[in-house]
Amino acid sequence: MSTLDPLLNEPKIAYFSMEIGLRTDVPTYSGGLGVLAGDTIKTCADLKLPVVGVTLVSRQGYFRQELDADGRQHAKPAPWNPRQVMTLVKSQVRVTIDRRPVVVAAWLYWVESPTGGRVPVLFLDTDLADNAPEHRELTSFLYGRDAAYRLRQEAILGIGGGKMLQALGVTVRKYHMNEGHSALLTLELLERFRRPIESVWHEELVWDVERIKDLCVFTTHTPVDAGHDRFPYDLVERVLGTPLPLAALKRFAGHDMLNMTLLALNLSRFVNGVAKKHGEVSRTLFPGYEISAITNGVHTFTWTCPEMAALYDAHLPGWANDPELLVRVDNIPDDALWAAHQAAKTRLLALVARLTGAAMSPDILTIGFARRMTPYKRADLLFSDIKRLADLGEGRLQIVLAGKAHPQDEPGQRIIQRLVQAIHALRGRVTAVFLPDYDMDMALTVIAGSDLWLNTPRRPHEASGTSGMKATHNGVPNFSVLDGWWIEGHVEGVTGWSIGPPPRESTLTESGDARDAHDLYEKLERVIVPLYRENRREWIAVMKHAIGKNASFFNCHRMMRRYVTEAYLR
Repeated sequence: MSTLDPLLNEPKIAYFSMEIGLRTDVPTYSGGLGVLAGDTIKTCADLKLPVVGVTLVSRQGYFRQELDADGRQHAKPAPWNPRQVMTLVKSQVRVTIDRRPVVVAAWLYWVESPTGGRVPVLFLDTDLADNAPEHRELTSFLYGRDAAYRLRQEAILGIGGGKMLQALGVTVRKYHMNEGHSALLTLELLERFRRPIESVWHEELVWDVERIKDLCVFTTHTPVDAGHDRFPYDLVERVLGTPLPLAALKRFAGHDMLNMTLLALNLSRFVNGVAKKHGEVSRTLFPGYEISAITNGVHTFTWTCPEMAALYDAHLPGWANDPELLVRVDNIPDDALWAAHQAAKTRLLALVARLTGAAMSPDILTIGFARRMTPYKRADLLFSDIKRLADLGEGRLQIVLAGKAHPQDEPGQRIIQRLVQAIHALRGRVTAVFLPDYDMDMALTVIAGSDLWLNTPRRPHEASGTSGMKATHNGVPNFSVLDGWWIEGHVEGVTGWSIGPPPRESTLTESGDARDAHDLYEKLERVIVPLYRENRREWIAVMKHAIGKNASFFNCHRMMRRYVTEAYLR
């Protein structure tokens, strides 16, 4: 059997994503979107679903993060060699960019599951001798440079990815666009599925729009404005030429600018947000569109630490490929659960000591916060009142922080600086650290080793959030703003705790930072810290509820079964 034979043996769901995070040493992801895409692919392999992934090779990775003494972030390239882990396929395609043909190749990587399932992922590459130097760089930097670079990248992903599947002879049942970055795929499909022109007065008859809609699924991941890519039409004409007559393109993609989200919305039959609340917010943002919701999950085996995995193996056999079995968490003795968690915590504290030199105690409540550093996530909310935090936390709290800000996100980089300043201000009273160069391996160590997982976004800006789901797989309760998935997973004092008021907003109005910070401090001081220090039995009960009520549901196996029945089989 040749390398490509399994790719051609049955019609596929083609899953397009600008970033797919499969493993730390293949740094083709920046954060939650890419890691979710990788979790999705792994789950498809577990469930033996006929899926093929399409993404960019991003040869320079996202970036390696270095911090100076003042907390300023310095971004360094993270190059890697696809030849070491992938196979170059023979087929090449061409995409017209800047009025020149750009040659696109693809690297093939197989994601294999212990169940015997295998899912191919195509990593598109333009670093080829036939291309001009500026075009060879198009698949080098994930989310790099300016709008023109981004548009060229999205053309490689959407148009080039569509052409590559056709060149390889892959029969596609559905095209799933994971966020709007790949929406130019629809232009490739419009070109492919032309109908005879019946009349010069009926331009729309040129394209079989209904057929394209039947083929396309679109998942939107963010209510944040910056997450919806828009490009001026003069830039589109300069980079892409005229893939459609301008009037037709504006009809599909927006009058003023090419809006990638609108393009995908208008040419997809099934559209969904990634949590119930996010579906509601998306319908407010894009009135008139039918937008459902399939709440995200995480890949259970990937995001369960070794200590907890061994515990589940002993008491809940079969859990990894049937995460619903985690509802039987009461089969696990309390002492065994606590011992497994403390072992994971010991690993985290060893990492903290190695990277920062700080000595932390395994007996002190440790709060973890690690994710992309961007303003709406409010990583600095915990430090709004340094004196109060020091007073309530001295001898009672430890804090572990990590996360990257995009190299062009100055506000996000300033947040990291403020965090480092807060760490210095707390010195001698509350031990807090910032771990540099956050990646997938570090994420699992930080999440599993924390006692409490903190999430503080401005509601309703958090579309879903998956780090808290990973925490639940390791018996770590959430302490989070009621937004995204936590609205569905939260039972106060049972699975964790809320911050701030109930989730009533459906528009992107900013909620009060001072109000949320006050509630955060009050619950830490009066509820959470005393429970951890004084009632281990009840704390372990919350840990078990996090596993049994949250992890058993907020996993990719449940998520993908819903995509199959609601999106792929339509």
